[in-house]
Amino acid sequence: MLPSESCVPVTAGPGPEAVHEGHLADEAATRRLAEDVAALLEPGDVVALSGDLGAGKTVFARAMIRALAHDPHLTVPSPTFPLRIDYPLARFPVVHADLYRIADPSEAVELGLEEGLADGALIVEWPDRLGDALSPDRLEVTLSIAGDGRRARLAAYGSWAGRLDRTLAARAFLERAGWGAARRMPLVGDASARAYERLARDGETAILMNAPERPEGPPVHGGRSYDAVARRARSIHPFVALAAALRAAGIHAPAVLALDLEAGLALLEDLGSEPVTDAAGRPVMERYETAVDLLASMHRRGWPEIPPLPSGAAYRLPPYEREALLVEVSLFADWYAGRDGGRPFTPEERAGFLQAWSDALSPLDAAPRTWVLRDFHSVNLLWLPQEQGLWRLGVLDFQDAMLGHPAYDLASLAQDARAAITAKEEADLKRRYIKARFQADPSFDREGFEAAYAILAAQRASKILGAFRRLAASGSKTGYLRHIPHVRTLLERNLAHPVLSPLRLWYQRFL
Repeated sequence: MLPSESCVPVTAGPGPEAVHEGHLADEAATRRLAEDVAALLEPGDVVALSGDLGAGKTVFARAMIRALAHDPHLTVPSPTFPLRIDYPLARFPVVHADLYRIADPSEAVELGLEEGLADGALIVEWPDRLGDALSPDRLEVTLSIAGDGRRARLAAYGSWAGRLDRTLAARAFLERAGWGAARRMPLVGDASARAYERLARDGETAILMNAPERPEGPPVHGGRSYDAVARRARSIHPFVALAAALRAAGIHAPAVLALDLEAGLALLEDLGSEPVTDAAGRPVMERYETAVDLLASMHRRGWPEIPPLPSGAAYRLPPYEREALLVEVSLFADWYAGRDGGRPFTPEERAGFLQAWSDALSPLDAAPRTWVLRDFHSVNLLWLPQEQGLWRLGVLDFQDAMLGHPAYDLASLAQDARAAITAKEEADLKRRYIKARFQADPSFDREGFEAAYAILAAQRASKILGAFRRLAASGSKTGYLRHIPHVRTLLERNLAHPVLSPLRLWYQRFL
């Protein structure tokens, strides 16, 4: 861990935006610093390792790659003779290059290092061999022998400055929580700006949630941002408040073990990594049935609109009403229509499409409301076979929860955009839910629920098609495109319901 007083901000000239320097007492300290860097690595990143022979460059690179691979014993040889070794890791590919034997920068071109940055990261030793070809957006790590340890200098260029400060702040948080010596292993991210890491120390594990407050997006809807209209959480506060309330109600959200609320850092219980799907992405029905039972149990009880925070403050759940649902479905019109067949909307047609959706959603305005977790599907659910009953299901992602119609979360689960659930399996899950609700309350409106389910499932599928296209347009999350054919099938299935007949005509024109 580099001491905080070693941070020297640099604001002028072509040099780095920030520099951190400090002493690394032993190889374990070098490994921890390498893991701190690995925690923030993204596709397109360059980490340039400099120092004399024996200064620890390969030790540093090896620790980074092992952290990214979640394997402390992974064989990571020096690439001095092959010059380049590729690691096709789960998060993204990583190239480890050693340019010691390169005599001229032109020789490095033949290694294809720049091409590897398209979808992966580059860790390069002896980067001076690249001359002026070194990326201007990089992290330079210079190591030198200092007594029994090493001296480290980290120079952050471009986007690295803020990210480096953040990862070192996370290590300081772990120090305060008693986890400063833990190994950090970044987990595969989701579509959000939050980052997660698995920590390991002395046979124990925990999860670090790194969720700094997100700046609000630009105005897109009547002078208001998408975040404001769609009621998306921008800080860690909702997660903390809802986690405590869910656990008190017998729902296995992660326990919060340590917290820095204002910094957006939380140490969480590790619920493991066993999914509710099998290795082929197919639903394990026992696990999905438990998830349905959990929803039916949730929706039979009342929930507070204002769950408290540990600080004594309170967080008010926003309503999931028509305005929020409409701004979400506008993603279909703005990002999807015209991209996979069909044609784009004109401004007049877009307005008509959203008015048709407003009419379809209007019957839900007066429906009873419950907590809607909003992302209740396979990637946010874990299976804990050692537990009993509903506690076997770990629930991870709920910071965007709102007060809305209970059919939404059931549609999220049974029409999972990432899991290959058949129409029959979906129907079985829906029947199971309706049966449980009717047994608990014979006045439960089954037909009304079926109609609401079709409306909200179609709304969600439309939103997802637009959101996945928007994520792919950023260039770094094109993997979401593989789910689009499945989501289109789900949308077509929903539009077959009679309650959506007027909307079906719109989609026939633009799909």
